[in-house]
Amino acid sequence: MKHILSLLIISSFFFSCQNKSDQKTVNKSVKSTIKYAKGFDIVTIGNQKKLIIKKPYQNAKHEFTYLLGNKTDLSKNELKIPIKNIVVTSTTHIAMLEQIGTENFLKGFPQTNFISSEKTRKRIADSKIIELGNEQTINTERLIELAPELVIGFGLNGNNKSYKTIERNGIPVIYNGDWLEETALGRAEWVKFFGVLFNKEKEADSLFNIIENNYLAVKKIALKGGGFPSIISGNLFKDTWYMPAGESFIATYFKDANTNYLWKNTKGNGSLPLSIESVLDKGKDATFWIGCGLFENKEDMLRSNQYYNSFTAFKEKEIYTYATKKGATGGLIYFEKSPTRPDLVLKDIIKITNPDLLPNYTLTFFEKMN
Repeated sequence: MKHILSLLIISSFFFSCQNKSDQKTVNKSVKSTIKYAKGFDIVTIGNQKKLIIKKPYQNAKHEFTYLLGNKTDLSKNELKIPIKNIVVTSTTHIAMLEQIGTENFLKGFPQTNFISSEKTRKRIADSKIIELGNEQTINTERLIELAPELVIGFGLNGNNKSYKTIERNGIPVIYNGDWLEETALGRAEWVKFFGVLFNKEKEADSLFNIIENNYLAVKKIALKGGGFPSIISGNLFKDTWYMPAGESFIATYFKDANTNYLWKNTKGNGSLPLSIESVLDKGKDATFWIGCGLFENKEDMLRSNQYYNSFTAFKEKEIYTYATKKGATGGLIYFEKSPTRPDLVLKDIIKITNPDLLPNYTLTFFEKMN
């Protein structure tokens, strides 16, 4: 081990002594196509293309790099593209496959009832997509029978035993960490991740450019709004209120909609665990409550906890939920499609808080709670 460490130190010394002009030449040959996303990159070095997964899951200690090409004799970290047979594990992946027209290559999915897309539901009904059980305990035997060229995984950590079994059987698994992005556009940019796997980079780039331009245009519209409406979000789970942290992509939506999200100055890109007392103290008189978990109506909220009735937004019927808009088998459209269309999520929030700015727009993901 010490010998290896010494070699690494010596190597880094020699590299650090390279001529500066040589370094500039190397840097110029490295091209990245990623603008907002922090969790992955696609780089071209000369004629070699690489897919780099920087944040595969929470607290990951290292990156994963995959060489992309069309060879048939591949090493562990090489992928043959384009992919023709794939298994994915999150409904956000479904939406991205459909965006670039590659949904017909999907052969299996865990818990297909969560899928809301009518197009993909038809393929499920026609037995073209096989049910693979629970995401954490995938039916590995059935998956291996499908012989996918690639499995796109999703997980809180890298300890999924099912994924390890799949890899031992010669099927590569790549973690998709789109949910860890800190910005809405960064999350949407993961469509390029799928684009490079299917040789659909131009389509993915063009699609993302349209979404980016739409989002930035709507963000400018928000600046014309009057007032600075106050916002709370989240809900109680047992005795803890989980509020979007100030650096989360949810908080970014509220900022870009030109609203006053009351927890905007907090740290973190996940959820803040708060007591009901602290939420009441700060957010009792907030004008709008946008996003209240899986609640569909006020009656269910009160049955869950009478504290909800203490909030002005609850009393004034200014609560907006995404839980009422579902697919045929109960899958939530918001969870599946909102990461791919941040421009429409932003429009929703502006329509809720400053409706005059978008007079002809109808809410896509949210609905006013009865």
